[in-house]
Amino acid sequence: MRSHEWVDQRSLAMSRAIAAKVREDPKLLGKALATLERWQRDRADGAPAVLQEWHCILEQWPLERILALLASDVEDARRLRQSSPFCGILAPEERLAILKQHEASRA
Repeated sequence: MRSHEWVDQRSLAMSRAIAAKVREDPKLLGKALATLERWQRDRADGAPAVLQEWHCILEQWPLERILALLASDVEDARRLRQSSPFCGILAPEERLAILKQHEASRA
């Protein structure tokens, strides 16, 4: 069984890899925003507040602050990662490498 801490650390590793890619290509923020807007549109019964929180972050925060959030291990960052609109930013092989690394660290 995986601990919550282990899952959080794996999620943080993914988020840090995403931050590195976004730093290289800030236009990727547009992909995350498009994902977020699709999620909000698909939730006709009302999107969770965390999606609105992400929307404000992506629309209003400067790039460096967003990157710092993605790389942070504070409670708010952990909470936001659970609903991250950055899915699809990492290539499947990048994601798989992180998953394998964390699976190996569990052994």
